Amino acid sequence: MLLTRLCDVLGIELPVIGAPYGPFEQVDLAAAVSGAGALGSLGTAVRPLADLRRQWARMRELTDRPFAVNHTLRPLNEEAFKATLEERPACISFHLGVPDDLIERAHDAGILWIQQVMDVRQAEQAVRAGADVIVAQGGEAGGQGGEVATMVLVPQVVDIAGGIPVVAAGGIADGRGLAAALALGAQGVALGTRLLASAEMNIAEEWKDRIVRAEARDTVKLAHSDRFMPPFSRPGAYGFPRSLRTPFVEEAEEHPERVRPEEAGPRLVEAMLTGRGHEFLPFTGQSAALVHDVLPAAEIVRRIVDDAQTILRRTADACTAAAGRPGPGGRAPS
Repeated sequence: MLLTRLCDVLGIELPVIGAPYGPFEQVDLAAAVSGAGALGSLGTAVRPLADLRRQWARMRELTDRPFAVNHTLRPLNEEAFKATLEERPACISFHLGVPDDLIERAHDAGILWIQQVMDVRQAEQAVRAGADVIVAQGGEAGGQGGEVATMVLVPQVVDIAGGIPVVAAGGIADGRGLAAALALGAQGVALGTRLLASAEMNIAEEWKDRIVRAEARDTVKLAHSDRFMPPFSRPGAYGFPRSLRTPFVEEAEEHPERVRPEEAGPRLVEAMLTGRGHEFLPFTGQSAALVHDVLPAAEIVRRIVDDAQTILRRTADACTAAAGRPGPGGRAPS
């Protein structure tokens, strides 16, 4: 079994976190991920509080394993955050800003804090604020993120984090990604796009099919998302979605002046809450190019961990063999 410090901190068996998906229904997925020994997550964005309470209750019916509830600053729903503290999940995960005061409130309630960061500045803030886990999310990721690539960001965050476990996110969809993340100094990975294409994820089959067929360049970073995404509730927060192309995406990027915020925003929220969000913004990362099938979530998680173990073992064996080979002149390396 591939155990890391992340497993010790979160009380899980496998060094994998399932990403939250904002407003999209994912209780079955999160329960399956937690049941497999990893950490499942539930989003909260734009969902009514009564709906969130129903999701939390159902999650606890499906599993007694740890799970995370996610919040963001786009925007922060204070009522939902307060209810999360009362619910006391194992962890709160957070994105699009580092809120010192909210971290303190979570710790006061006995809840671990998983802070997602997109650059070195945010990583430094997360360390100062006392985050228990830091997710270094590269710009390859779907949903809302920054621009720095995972391969560059993760080692920088590891150097800053000290004893805080770092999780790599963005561009990871198989065992090679987990093995590479561990080689960079991370203690685990977060899976987003790979788990969107899972049997349990409650999104349209059309979206899953598009992920399976997609190449990396089929996803685009949306520079003009402020015209249709909810506003940030605190200064300094930022993030730009990555999505598969749709007529709405093409229009918003080529002719942003034609997108009227007062109309586009409400229309998007309604679409997401009624299961039609993929018609406008099918959030998807570049790792879609590595996703070739729709599988049960537990199988996805276990296969990634098993493959990573095999890769790491094979690499170690190859390095050991290389170290024992004679060098130039017939002498073995000292």
